[in-house]
Amino acid sequence: MELTFSAYDEDLPGERWKSRFTRDWKAYRQWYLAEGIDVRPTYAVCLRQIKRHMPELLPTYERLCELAGGGDLEARFLSLYCPPAYLTGCSQIVWPGVDPILLRNYDYAPNLAEGLILRSKWNGRGVLAMIDCLWGVLDGINDAGLAISLTFGGRRVVGEGFGVPIILRYVLEFCETVAQARSVLSRVPSHMAYNVTLVDRSGAFCTAYLAPDREPLIKQVPIAANHQGRIDWHQYARATSTLERERYLFFRLQDPEMTEERLISCFLSTPLYTRAYVKGFGTLYTALYRPVSGRASFIWPDGRWDLDLNNFQGGVRHQRFEPDIFM
Repeated sequence: MELTFSAYDEDLPGERWKSRFTRDWKAYRQWYLAEGIDVRPTYAVCLRQIKRHMPELLPTYERLCELAGGGDLEARFLSLYCPPAYLTGCSQIVWPGVDPILLRNYDYAPNLAEGLILRSKWNGRGVLAMIDCLWGVLDGINDAGLAISLTFGGRRVVGEGFGVPIILRYVLEFCETVAQARSVLSRVPSHMAYNVTLVDRSGAFCTAYLAPDREPLIKQVPIAANHQGRIDWHQYARATSTLERERYLFFRLQDPEMTEERLISCFLSTPLYTRAYVKGFGTLYTALYRPVSGRASFIWPDGRWDLDLNNFQGGVRHQRFEPDIFM
């Protein structure tokens, strides 16, 4: 199994984004319509919800719709309002200190990932992020020193709200601190259960537990796996070892001999690193974000890719994944 990771910068949405949309739209269209077109909300509903919950994002959304051809279906998809359900794995942790870091593993199927790292300045703020759904964010950092990442929350409930990648995009575009991000995450509805961990330049951190059927719960917790306190979906929890990973992360923070480099190594081995690619939960990359310097690293067992938000140099990396034959 292989995945090509690419990194490029485009201050404002333009020809490079349009080219990416053209390349990936057929696959996203098939995914978006898998349950039938009538299941998805109308354009009028999607537009109304963006205006209600994320009005500052509206000019960017309209520009992307224009680049995508201005069609009804394209605009509905790009709103990411009530999209189809989808699952990831993932583990994440904040390592505190004078130079705090956000460290995470992204666990997913290689054939379904975009592998795009985009440096942009769509709303006057520099953002460096791993992209999903063509403009949403899986994890990233902005030039104010705010870093963010997501994990699936381990619950099957699906409701009315936005796909979480666009919520992360909104946070990075318009928030500077964890306190500001907490306010956004408390009011913007998520269509599924997700855990969002943040850290800012001052070292402040939190994890927000989002769900469509209950109020967001935000705690000063530096770790997240794939559940929200209690286990709601036992089969998924066993398959992804979410309790074991959370416990493992907790004890790494308690270890007085733990260092940053040792912690990175932990993310490249079990139980955090998984080769369950056939099941759709294999580790695709380890991401490390530094809020103080604005630097990001994408790490694999056989190498790493260092990027700088303030001195960005793009490129391409071809990554091969070997599935665990015993999974």
